[in-house]
Amino acid sequence: MRKIFLISLAILSLQTSFAQKESSFDTGEWFKFKMSYSGFLTAGTATLSVKDANLNGRDVYHVVGNGWTSGMIKWFFKVKDRYESYFDKETILPYKFVRNINEGGHTKDIEINFDQVNNKAYVNDKKNKTKTTIDTKPNIQDMVSTFYYLRNNLDIKNLKNGDEIEVDMFFDDENYGFKLKYLGEEVIDTGFGKVETLVFRPYVMAGRVFKEEESLTLWVSKDKNKLPLRIKADLAVGSLRADLDAFKGLKHPFKVIVNAK
Repeated sequence: MRKIFLISLAILSLQTSFAQKESSFDTGEWFKFKMSYSGFLTAGTATLSVKDANLNGRDVYHVVGNGWTSGMIKWFFKVKDRYESYFDKETILPYKFVRNINEGGHTKDIEINFDQVNNKAYVNDKKNKTKTTIDTKPNIQDMVSTFYYLRNNLDIKNLKNGDEIEVDMFFDDENYGFKLKYLGEEVIDTGFGKVETLVFRPYVMAGRVFKEEESLTLWVSKDKNKLPLRIKADLAVGSLRADLDAFKGLKHPFKVIVNAK
């Protein structure tokens, strides 16, 4: 579940030349996702909310992501994760990132402060009581801010099937080059009705969690909101699916072809 939650927060990680556009989101937006394992077992829930905050004299967006297991899964593998990102309202560049997780007894409590001018990340590992300073790539993103940055800047008119896109992200204590492939458009059935979507294939690390590099597929609404509607993953054991279950506070109308009955 952790991989899907992280990937869902890092969705559509593109870095190309973007034109300034109207924002795809605003304060008050909220999502809830339902997750299932191997098509029938309830696996968990995740939420994302956008709030206003002031950080060191700056007006910023404060996004909070929570994820937890539910159903039968929680009895043998309990997850309770919290992610937070504080990022600039204009550039969407992050200033602060928090990761506080408990995944089957595996815990982390990390706070990262970004210096976007000098390209530094100040990592405070509260669990292990260590502090480190790490050089970052220019305009580095964290896992949460990436999602919002790309919703604002993705220019779908210039995307072609098979295009591969990369972005520089920072994860825990290292720079991470994330890449994904654009697969085209698809109309999918959702709990809200039929929706036109953009389909992407993120490259992941094959091995313990995923079967192969191209084990993950995600669908994002083609409208101005660019909502994350569905994620599917082929795991080393079984499969995982996350679907958008509820939302509120959208900045733009949500386009549905046929309303759900």
